[in-house]
Amino acid sequence: MRGRIRRGAVASALALITLVATACGLEAGRSVPLAVRPGSIQPIPELEGVRITVGSKDFTEQEILGLIIAFALDAAGAEVRDLTDIVGSNSLRDAQVRGQVDIAYDYTGTGWINYLGNESPIPGSQAQFEAVRDADRTAHGMRWAAMAPMNNTYAIATSARTAEETGVKTLSQYANLVNTDPAAAATCVGTEFSVRQDGFPGVIRKYGIDAAKVQKQVVDDAIVYQSTADARQCRFGSVAATDGRIPALDLRLLEDDLSFFPQYNAALVMREDFAAAHPRVLDVLTPISRLLTNESITELNRKADVDGVEPAIVARDWMAAQGLITIP
Repeated sequence: MRGRIRRGAVASALALITLVATACGLEAGRSVPLAVRPGSIQPIPELEGVRITVGSKDFTEQEILGLIIAFALDAAGAEVRDLTDIVGSNSLRDAQVRGQVDIAYDYTGTGWINYLGNESPIPGSQAQFEAVRDADRTAHGMRWAAMAPMNNTYAIATSARTAEETGVKTLSQYANLVNTDPAAAATCVGTEFSVRQDGFPGVIRKYGIDAAKVQKQVVDDAIVYQSTADARQCRFGSVAATDGRIPALDLRLLEDDLSFFPQYNAALVMREDFAAAHPRVLDVLTPISRLLTNESITELNRKADVDGVEPAIVARDWMAAQGLITIP
């Protein structure tokens, strides 16, 4: 995914050099990329000068979420180290467990399945959040808090034109099309989605799809969206439900009518010792989580991925528009 403030490949190379040099994980950090001032978030004496390292994964939505945390805590008076743009879920998780990252937004489905090793999701956003919150605290001393309404679950999408031509609106209807007319249901799937049990293999099992009939192409996630919209290379594709390219390309999400896909609500994740030492962090960030709906985060993602605005600017300007911070 895109880097922020045009650091992309350069940052990745520098991060690799740092990892090799330290031989013990993520050590480098940056200050926040843009200056902000207090708005409704006011300086908090208990956070004044406290060093807090903020992390995120390396795709647009995660960068935006990580930068929202960073700007908020900076406005509250903390000394923020920016370690957003870490490659992959497992790398971010390892950095948090080892104490190299203090706080990040992560997804409840990722916590339940990837980190805790469960195979079956818990139905319902609140129930899934509570399950991962309780299990991860007991097993690993990690605190999940302030779940946002946004749910970046997996989905299968199609173009408006293909939806009209095929009449497919649900995953059950998609499965029937695959089984009866495979060429009409040619599908592009992202690399990770193609192998994850909460991805395409699970969809095949849950919806009774004949795997031998699937006409599937495994491609980079970024290619899926345009390819599905063009309907030449593929007529259906795997997507993340809050990606800004979905409305921009007029894609339609198929209804998961058998409720297969896990809930992927974003929530704050911290080590237990950090949360106990700095409880005012949640006072700052909980009201922000409530504002992170599917509609709001999809629009922020769209500005970055479609309009080409840097994630740091997207995050800062949204926070200023909400009155949370001011721009000097």
